[in-house]
Amino acid sequence: MTKISNIRLVDKNTNSKNMILLVDDENGILVTTKMRLKLFGYENVITASDPLEALKIFKNQQGKIDLLLSDQKMDEMSGKELMEECLKIDPDLQTIIFTAHGTIEKAVEAVKAGAFSYVEKPINHEDLALKIEKALEKRQLLKKVADLERIVEDQFHFGEMIGTSPQIRAVFRRIVQVAPIESTITIYGESGTGKELVANAIHFHSPRNKGPFVPVNCAAIPETLLEDEFFGHVKGAYTSAVTTKAGFFRQAHKGTLFLDEVGEMSEAMQAKLLRVIETGEIKALGSDHVHKVDVRLIVATKRDLSKMVKEGSFREDLYYRIHVVPINIPPLRERKEDILLLMQHFFKKYETKMGKDIKRIQGDVIDSFRTYNWPGNVRELKNVVEYLVAVSKGNTITSEMFANTSLADNCLPQKKIPLRQAKDQFIKKYLEDLFRITKGNVSKAADSAGYYRADFYKLFQKYGLNPKDYRSNKKVVKTDNISPK
Repeated sequence: MTKISNIRLVDKNTNSKNMILLVDDENGILVTTKMRLKLFGYENVITASDPLEALKIFKNQQGKIDLLLSDQKMDEMSGKELMEECLKIDPDLQTIIFTAHGTIEKAVEAVKAGAFSYVEKPINHEDLALKIEKALEKRQLLKKVADLERIVEDQFHFGEMIGTSPQIRAVFRRIVQVAPIESTITIYGESGTGKELVANAIHFHSPRNKGPFVPVNCAAIPETLLEDEFFGHVKGAYTSAVTTKAGFFRQAHKGTLFLDEVGEMSEAMQAKLLRVIETGEIKALGSDHVHKVDVRLIVATKRDLSKMVKEGSFREDLYYRIHVVPINIPPLRERKEDILLLMQHFFKKYETKMGKDIKRIQGDVIDSFRTYNWPGNVRELKNVVEYLVAVSKGNTITSEMFANTSLADNCLPQKKIPLRQAKDQFIKKYLEDLFRITKGNVSKAADSAGYYRADFYKLFQKYGLNPKDYRSNKKVVKTDNISPK
């Protein structure tokens, strides 16, 4: 008799929603396993005593079955063959194969063909429950990805920006607030967070949306050309000026001028920009004529302008003229719940653009997207998706395709150091900190560590430390060798 203490109690409210198809040609296993599943909270279990009956049930359920539990060795059809037929109907179905000792090799083949895992007979129901839990988690994740396209289109986007996190929703709300007004906006955010998308959304929802939106990357224009690019020139202003050029401000007349990386401007150009903001007037190179311009200005930067003001590298008067309404865009690592939405959006975009037919994204691919830190933010994610779609030859995205992407190293298993080495590292760091605090006083350090002075002397010698190094103001140089002598 199984002891109650061996039974894992699982929240029935969570598991009762999952539908499981249990298939085995031994009636005793069907009855016992279904009973155990009920104890684990899985009450929505359908049983079948032969694979053909199971396949018929699966087809009738029309994708509602989340997990297939099947014996491998059956007369009409093997568990692997049953799984393969079911996967044709529902590619995201999760499967766990029951196998006897003699059929383990076949079960391994089933895993390679798409099964989540296998369980040996006689069935260890604790082990089975753990694998079921993990398989259903994967199933729910894949279902969520499948629903992302509808979610994105219906409610989780603002223009070209996508997300459900509180951080990005706060940005959406701020856009709605500031779009109707004429105040200058400063957008702060790391490279790749979508600062231009925010500026474009503000313009699109503003009264100026019928006018032009002119984006300018200040960091990409050589200093010697900035004035010409911003204010334009007349024909003959200089040797190569064979035609008249309007410049960014006149191009953006009655619309919005977006200046990205405004923190990269020289002090001289900052002064010229300030004058245009204050007067609304520009003068083209080589011309005495003053042009009035009606421009809504939005600027962006990845730098801390207030810090630059304190350092003297950014004009204080210009800072206060452009820093009227700040908008901070969070980096992608701070809104990881948006990653799957963005991933699905870009897969759909590039699938359509390249004429591909992507039907499946493997679970380890999704896991890698979710756990990666994305230093390049949304731009980096978009580029990785574009690459994966471009190199895909079938209809499935796998982690084997990560080569030449920033996700390649993220999939490698983390190398663990031996326990002894980890212990030595900790002890050496502990002793170094003690000597810093006590300034190399051995007696005080030994007392803090709870050691007799003689024993403590042996200890720090073992790790190659000299208390004299901590008694002066000279910098202590650490070595990479943490092994005791």
